[in-house]
Amino acid sequence: MVDAVETNANTMSETPSGFKVIWRELRHDKVAMISLVIAATLLIGITVWGSLLNQDKVTEASLLDRFLAPGQDGHILGADPSGRDVWNYLMLGGRNSILIGVSVTLITEFIGLIVGTICGYFGGILDNVVMRIVDFFMIIPTTLVIILLVKITTHYNAVTLVLIISAFGWMGTTRLMRSLIFSQASRDYIAASKTSGTSNFTIMWRELIPNISSMIITDLTLGIAGNIGLEVGLSYLGFGLPPDTPSLGTMIAYANDPDIITAYPWVWLPASLLIMVLALSISFFGNAIRRAADARQRT
Repeated sequence: MVDAVETNANTMSETPSGFKVIWRELRHDKVAMISLVIAATLLIGITVWGSLLNQDKVTEASLLDRFLAPGQDGHILGADPSGRDVWNYLMLGGRNSILIGVSVTLITEFIGLIVGTICGYFGGILDNVVMRIVDFFMIIPTTLVIILLVKITTHYNAVTLVLIISAFGWMGTTRLMRSLIFSQASRDYIAASKTSGTSNFTIMWRELIPNISSMIITDLTLGIAGNIGLEVGLSYLGFGLPPDTPSLGTMIAYANDPDIITAYPWVWLPASLLIMVLALSISFFGNAIRRAADARQRT
């Protein structure tokens, strides 16, 4: 009997934690690790480099440098139609797009996690009311609503854009977190905690949320890629950042000119390649985390 207890204790002590299981799965996925390195390098490098630049100097027009080819007069990637250095503009625009995407993701994840956890744990009338509100807003074409709000908002800036996008971005996260919490709340360990007198707050934030941490990380990772793409798309259409604020979308918008798209590809191609590589690397890594989280559940 003692040997059996010792064996069970040793087995429990040797059982790897959730993050160890996920890391073990990711280590053997070469595509995921390469994607992680690429995404981290781009996100950190562009953010730091862009923060060191002077926006007024980068956005200053120079008619004498219009459409200079890459390598001429110190322009690594050439110059755009206004004579601005494409490399510096790319770094500054990339930083703005990344910061907006990350900011929106953090805000929407925080709101969605709190609202979804409360609704999934308590249920009842509160859950029904909140979910009906969420369902109503999710059927609305949010992109068109965001464009409308941007048009009617005077003197808007990057902070205003983040708040507008975040106001509609938390709905999907709320539904996901609510379903995860709802499935966890009916398990035996939650019933045992309630029986022992543990407060609802402690159960939610110390027991439920840690058990869905892998899905939170997955949703965060994929959300960053999606929100960066949303900002780039809005700026491409002319409803994102103000015209005087650099963005990857405004650089890609140069491709609307038939002459530029064929004769001066260095004006729009670097931004297109950057957003493509960044979105793909984040998505590949996010999907790898999701697969690793499924492996953790199986373990």
